[in-house]
Amino acid sequence: MRRLFPVTEETAAQAPAGGARTPGRGPEGEVGPAGGVARPPVGGPVGAAAVVDREWSLAELAAAYAYPEPAPGAPRPWLRANMVSSLDGAAQHEGRSQPISSATDMRIFGTLRALADVVVVGAETVRQEGYRPARVRDEFAGARAAAGQTPVPAIAIVTASLELDFTLPLFTSPLVPTLILTGAAASPDRIAAAERAGAQVVIAGEGMGVEPARAVQALAGLGHTRLLTEGGPRLLGQLIAAEVLDELCLTLSPTLTAGNAQRISGGPSVAVPHRFALASLLEQDGFLFGRYCRS
Repeated sequence: MRRLFPVTEETAAQAPAGGARTPGRGPEGEVGPAGGVARPPVGGPVGAAAVVDREWSLAELAAAYAYPEPAPGAPRPWLRANMVSSLDGAAQHEGRSQPISSATDMRIFGTLRALADVVVVGAETVRQEGYRPARVRDEFAGARAAAGQTPVPAIAIVTASLELDFTLPLFTSPLVPTLILTGAAASPDRIAAAERAGAQVVIAGEGMGVEPARAVQALAGLGHTRLLTEGGPRLLGQLIAAEVLDELCLTLSPTLTAGNAQRISGGPSVAVPHRFALASLLEQDGFLFGRYCRS
């Protein structure tokens, strides 16, 4: 894996032995807005300062994708999304994201999960992707304990109907209880069924559905400030429209799918496009792994 920005004098001094391209977070060089250090200079030739193309350790990936340090006082929740897209804009192929993913994409996927307090996901994605509980990653156990996190992130499902299969492992065998985010007008019977299955129901809306800003604050109230959403497109569109998304980690897959697959976000368009700033860009086997933060 390599970075795709020129190395500056400052970041060259920070890069690990073995080299990489800049910028990034932690040992790999500069960080973007999420880390509070200046973004890389713009205008240099892409890849002009390549050193060595190598596989990064999980520790280096964790440093590159670390959440911003919380400010003094009550920590502010930080919501990042992790999505994958084909070159022609498809977020899925035949209903699933796996066909346009890669081994490195999955390493980053696992790293982002290991850094998060909670993974927020839409009910339809749970059904289509066959979601399972997060698993313990020994490589991150010490860091999670030191940060005061549970051994694995909780899974929080956004659903108005609560039409979920409560016999799935997500409910029968999670290491931490699965959360269900729903509205105050949700079916009492379905809420009761979810609670009998061991899920924790969190009300985050006045009607049937979930209000994104309330969902973020409700999760923060439970102590979850490092938030990660993995979609699907409808949920991501709602988060974008509500202006609660702080960061997008986007994998651009060097694939073409054609067809009519969804984009990474859906729903009504926003009145004014939201501008995000590029914080870092990595490349491996033609896949681009970008981090974009609210500018």
